Amino acid sequence: MKDSRPTEDNSAIRRRRSCPECGSRFTTFERVQIRDLVVIKKDGSRSPFDRDKVLKSLRISLRKRPVDDEQIERIVNGIHRRLESMGENEVPSKFIGELVMEVLMDLDKVAYVRYASVYRNFREAKDFEDFLGKMVVSRHD
Repeated sequence: MKDSRPTEDNSAIRRRRSCPECGSRFTTFERVQIRDLVVIKKDGSRSPFDRDKVLKSLRISLRKRPVDDEQIERIVNGIHRRLESMGENEVPSKFIGELVMEVLMDLDKVAYVRYASVYRNFREAKDFEDFLGKMVVSRHD
């Protein structure tokens, strides 16, 4: 038995399947890939874009925050579509990080600071203070 339907944001096909041998049920998601994206890292190395890395970093940032998994999936899909629609095959990792920061800033300030602390490599409390100070100043502009 198989039940197929598009996901809420139409970014994938959700298929509910069952194993013919054991009868276990499971869900698969099939996505159309427009182009192969390559990420250019800070050190100049290149690796294939991995949407699961973006998903994992968002889940860590949003842990114990009032954002559900479906919303996180929609965010990752939106970022992925935006990267694909740029028309470039190679994307700097810095650009991807900035896209994530942009989304988190509007979605959840705590997650935004959590993500920034790793992305911007905070090493001490002063780094947080400086970042939060800039955040407050930019909010008043």
